[in-house]
Amino acid sequence: MAIRVLSRAVSRTLLEVSAASKGTNRYFWTASRRATTALTSGRAAFLLGIPALSCLGYEAYHWVQSSAVVCALEKGEVLEQADYLYSSAETEKLYQLLLQYKDSEDVEVLWRLARASRDLSLMPNMESDRKKQLTFEAFEYAKKALERDEKCYAAHKWYAVCLSDIGDYEGVKVKIGNSYIIRDHLERAIELNPKDATSIYILGYWCFAFAELPWYQRKVAELIFSSPPTATYEEALEFFLKAEEVDPNFYSKNLLMLGKTYMAMKDQQKALLWLTKAKEYPAHTLEDKEVHKEAVDLLKKLWINLSGP
Repeated sequence: MAIRVLSRAVSRTLLEVSAASKGTNRYFWTASRRATTALTSGRAAFLLGIPALSCLGYEAYHWVQSSAVVCALEKGEVLEQADYLYSSAETEKLYQLLLQYKDSEDVEVLWRLARASRDLSLMPNMESDRKKQLTFEAFEYAKKALERDEKCYAAHKWYAVCLSDIGDYEGVKVKIGNSYIIRDHLERAIELNPKDATSIYILGYWCFAFAELPWYQRKVAELIFSSPPTATYEEALEFFLKAEEVDPNFYSKNLLMLGKTYMAMKDQQKALLWLTKAKEYPAHTLEDKEVHKEAVDLLKKLWINLSGP
């Protein structure tokens, strides 16, 4: 029973971590989002969910060839189209575009294909066998990207996210063991690109998730590992604040997690501040709406505590 409880806790932890990841390339779109006025970020499995730009139409890009390798002349166009489709949340079209270049040796193509495969696996009503296939496929692309260029921050980020995903199929022991590797790659991604707010957020969530594990679940983890992963709310807070410093108001979930972290640390005034910001964040995506609802619920509890006897 305890093992099952721990398994669910770890799965939820790393799934949420993954959630921040979909936007692992979210920072790339920050400038575009601000320049085009209407865009706000959301979670697209990790952070996908950016509202669609005015549609130019996928059919307008018939120039895409079925060649297995991206030629130097085509690479810029392929990446530009891929990034456009990603920003428009055209997950299936993005996947089909990049799948034509699955044998590419280019790291920029490979990590985007890993992200697209993962995003597709998280689509609603995805058949379970297909979901599993896409999950492992995404990991292989991320692994290949990292092998091609270990100095690419996005390759490290998506490798971490995809490694977390395949843990859902490999059991709690493997999943816990992978959590160390996941943290290492997130730290490396941040080292390579200190301005990537989503990598910082994901690492903050990693810390928060392990910080909030109840003592009995920690004991179960100790039966499996002599030194299971540990973290503190203070560490989580540091990363969430850093992400906000790097890219203010970039993600509704970061605002929510700041509020939740301060609540866990018994700082009710600061929790009130950040939960209010999360509640007032423009709800452009399904995740933003979920964040709004959770923030409202937490604020009600907070007000009860503040107005108590």
